[in-house]
Amino acid sequence: MTPRLKSLYDKEIVKNLMNKLNYKNKHQTPRLVKIVLNMGLGEDGSDGKKIKTSLDDLSLITGQKAVITKFKKSIANFKTRKGQSAGAKVTLRSKRMYEFVDRLVNIALPRIKDFRGLKSEGIDNSGNYSFGIKEHIIFPEVNFDKVDKIRGLDITIVTSNKSKQGTLELLKEFNFPITEKKGK
Repeated sequence: MTPRLKSLYDKEIVKNLMNKLNYKNKHQTPRLVKIVLNMGLGEDGSDGKKIKTSLDDLSLITGQKAVITKFKKSIANFKTRKGQSAGAKVTLRSKRMYEFVDRLVNIALPRIKDFRGLKSEGIDNSGNYSFGIKEHIIFPEVNFDKVDKIRGLDITIVTSNKSKQGTLELLKEFNFPITEKKGK
């Protein structure tokens, strides 16, 4: 079954983006390619139980198994050793990606305390949007009572577009609560 947001994108959002960005072909319109979620462990990277709980939490949030990331170099100032666990990550594509965006925008982001919107400065020159979440417990899949430590998440949304304006319009069509600077 096609996710609700994917069918909305195919039926309405593509037409809206073609009008806003003056594209003649629907294949020129920006689209989501993948979403990467990253959870850093910090000092907990050496504790096996904490690694497992953070992997389980990230797997619950995304509906896909998380992978442990490791340090590639030893850096004495950061007290890291090559091969030591650095964090956990998940890459979402196709159906799971659209389902995650739907839950993120409609359920998780409104649950953030004192939320004033996401900043538009998170869009890089490649057309990707990155932002951080301070508490992973905003997702309803995570049982608050079983969480040993509240962790942060980095979310990167990779788009097929190469301009900042196209990515911004795409995210606004998906109802992301993005605030722009008043100077623009």
